Amino acid sequence: MKLVAYNISKEFKDLKAAYNINLEFTPGIWGLLGPNGAGKTTLMRMLAGNTTPSKGKIMLDDVNITSLKDSYLDKIGYLPQLFGYDKNQSVEDFLHYIGTLKGLNKEIRNKRISELLNEFNLSEVRKKKIDKLSGGMKRRVGICQAMLNNPDILIVDEPTAGLDIEERNKFRKYLTAISKEKIIIVSTHIVSDIEFIANSLVLMEKGKVIVAGEARSLIGTLDGNVFETVIDENELSRLEKEYRIMNFRNESSGKVSIRYVADVPLANSKLVSPSLNDFYLSKVTEV
Repeated sequence: MKLVAYNISKEFKDLKAAYNINLEFTPGIWGLLGPNGAGKTTLMRMLAGNTTPSKGKIMLDDVNITSLKDSYLDKIGYLPQLFGYDKNQSVEDFLHYIGTLKGLNKEIRNKRISELLNEFNLSEVRKKKIDKLSGGMKRRVGICQAMLNNPDILIVDEPTAGLDIEERNKFRKYLTAISKEKIIIVSTHIVSDIEFIANSLVLMEKGKVIVAGEARSLIGTLDGNVFETVIDENELSRLEKEYRIMNFRNESSGKVSIRYVADVPLANSKLVSPSLNDFYLSKVTEV
């Protein structure tokens, strides 16, 4: 299975939300990263078939998705940042409603709803109105609706927003378990959510893809260039202008620990292994 974006752009009046994007998605987990306004949501909406590109085309296995119509939507699971629901609907009623829209018969709906409610610890609130749930529970309901039709392509926008650490960990394990034969595209501001599960990365900024590729290879481009050291607190402002400082931590006695990227390290620096966060911050300017 191959989902390919050929030179797609999307314009809204005077706003170019995304332009000249060329990507080829294959099965596995794709991490989509970028600051607010980078064009991530617009890209996902185009890939999900919710928005038509102003230019270019999207092909699934060499067939334009506009030609596939409903058969393409049958292969998609999509969780936007905000999903709509009737505030009077219970969790179970909402999922049956979505399942019906997706063309699932009652027997399949019942089976999938039970499986997903159990998977995401929602069985005990299946009769409760969605509007009465916590933010984290609502997000888990959104994940369930995206997975109802067991999609070949899963597109999720900030899926772990509102989830606690244990829930985020469980969701990461779930994605990993189902990713071998599915294309999974995850947009998130929580870099740790995809650091250890993403096979591939797409970084966007100002509506453009600035880099894309295999995750380990991209992060590996920083091998030998990430360091940690301790400096005097009053040196921090000056060094921030000269080095790409990823993180810093206040220490005792007016000292600060810094983690930074450089070709030539500061004195008394320790070489460390690069992380996804290092790579992301080294590439994206608007953070």
